[in-house]
Amino acid sequence: MLRHESYKPTKIEWASEIPVDWDLQPIRALFNERKERNDGPKTNFILSVMKDVGVIPYDEKGNVGNKKSENIENYKVVYPGDLVVNKMNAIIGSLGISRYHGALSQVYFVLYPKDHARNNHKYLGYLFKVKPFQKSLIKIAKGMMELRESIEFDEFKKIVLPVPPREEQDRIVALLEQKISEVDSAIAKKEKFIALLQEQKAIMTSAMVFGLTSSSCGPCMAIPWVEQLPTHWKVKRAKYLFRQSRLAVKPSYEVVTAYRDGEVTLRSNRRIDGYTFAILEQGYQGVLPGQLVINSMDAFAGAIGVSDSEGKCSPEYVVCDAINCDEISPGFAALVLRQMALSGYIEVICSAVRQRALRIRYNDLAPLLLPVPPINEQLAIEKSVSEMHKHHNKLILNLRREISELKELSSILISNVTTGQIKV
Repeated sequence: MLRHESYKPTKIEWASEIPVDWDLQPIRALFNERKERNDGPKTNFILSVMKDVGVIPYDEKGNVGNKKSENIENYKVVYPGDLVVNKMNAIIGSLGISRYHGALSQVYFVLYPKDHARNNHKYLGYLFKVKPFQKSLIKIAKGMMELRESIEFDEFKKIVLPVPPREEQDRIVALLEQKISEVDSAIAKKEKFIALLQEQKAIMTSAMVFGLTSSSCGPCMAIPWVEQLPTHWKVKRAKYLFRQSRLAVKPSYEVVTAYRDGEVTLRSNRRIDGYTFAILEQGYQGVLPGQLVINSMDAFAGAIGVSDSEGKCSPEYVVCDAINCDEISPGFAALVLRQMALSGYIEVICSAVRQRALRIRYNDLAPLLLPVPPINEQLAIEKSVSEMHKHHNKLILNLRREISELKELSSILISNVTTGQIKV
């Protein structure tokens, strides 16, 4: 794409030069603050602002962020075309132009464009999506934590923005709407493909684990969550296959975690931040490679697997050894238990007041009937599932990388076009 014929320097750190026929205007010259309260209430349609998404209906944001207040009359009214800024999270992209008439909490600034004839509010909306602009807000933020630093409106309204002639604003908006629509369509197709791969992966895993690829399958009456098994497989209670381990902890041991994807490994092998650490580590137990490990609080979501590391884990974990390695493979048992969890059966056998309070203990596990194929079949199933997962995960990883690159492309295009680095 072409650049403009000539540029002039600016003092804006995220737009050091702009086309010579563009203006520089502070936000206060472009917007007025809207202070209308939702008395009455005037509207029951509650809005929210999501990072990198913008203004959305509150019901679409899911179980994240702050909860809706019971008294929405204290909320601020928003109209289509208004700029909405989360003063606590603007630095990470929680701001945007609203397409809705609704209301939102006092944590937001609400501003409306002063001159619709002079400025296209959609252009201004794209301008506020420029990542370097968002990051520059850290300079006017006050607070203790990076993601919860509050920006002050008196400082925000002083920020200077590049403003092209109205005709060029309209061309910029038309180009970005077309290109971003194409990018979003490509992303949606890749996300749909990922969902299909995940579904196929789950179906194939279940078929492999329960031997449904065998020609000699019949109804399984003993295990309530299994419909069919090969007729030559045995069924045994878990207490005859596994005993609970109670290993001592060595001073050098690091913490081992069971993740929802079935991996059980040292925390440091996955990431080093975002964890909660116990101060006293009372009741911690040792873990060895090859042991069956169940996160009792997260087992219902699939946090079950075989450890690949030597380390320690909290007393909320159930760690087991195979009684007879010639009869049962911990890896196969982990696959079976994960299928049981993902089918919802762990929620059935574990009583709790809240879902997140579910816990499966060894005493819950011990009486469960588990399928036990010949050991050579167990090992073959483990290998087949591992290879299939590796293949699917590689495809999914590549698709997610492509999605990330498309999002980056969209972000770069918005930044270059709205700051005049590309001539439209």
